[in-house]
Amino acid sequence: MSEVPEPSAGLRSMDKLFDLFSRICLIVAGTALVAMTLMFAWLVFGRYVMNDTPTWVEQVSHLLLMVIAFLGAAVGVRQDTHLSVVLFRSAVPAGVRTVFVFVTDVLMAVFGGFMFWYGLELTQFKWNTLIPLIQVSEGLRSLPLTICGALVFLFSTGHLIRLLLGRDDRTDSIE
Repeated sequence: MSEVPEPSAGLRSMDKLFDLFSRICLIVAGTALVAMTLMFAWLVFGRYVMNDTPTWVEQVSHLLLMVIAFLGAAVGVRQDTHLSVVLFRSAVPAGVRTVFVFVTDVLMAVFGGFMFWYGLELTQFKWNTLIPLIQVSEGLRSLPLTICGALVFLFSTGHLIRLLLGRDDRTDSIE
């Protein structure tokens, strides 16, 4: 039985950094989810008890929804829990599966790069416009898209590096 050598210091550092990014995304998305829940409780209380609907809740909830969805998607790429079709990859021999995984990771990195690039353009374009009722930059709506694109690019590139170094420990699951 051959012993698997320890990953290089660079690979360990990359993993620690990406795990930190992932953890921060989870904390921010979780906090946004709690905040949105509390805001909707306030909305219901204001509407039905005080007969005074807080109008800002809808606009802030749109912002928070973008944070939850896009940061959650980035974490899904990092943890390899994002929606994917693995049945076809699971049905082919290991060598072909590796090619499919490689192509998937390349496509995800390219997709993340496009998300970042065009998300950045959209954020810059909308930055000087204010969201009605809450008077914050409209660019904040697309900022989570931009951040998600950068993270998807980084996380997919990290998967590619691990794959090319023979250190890919991901497994497909169709459960």
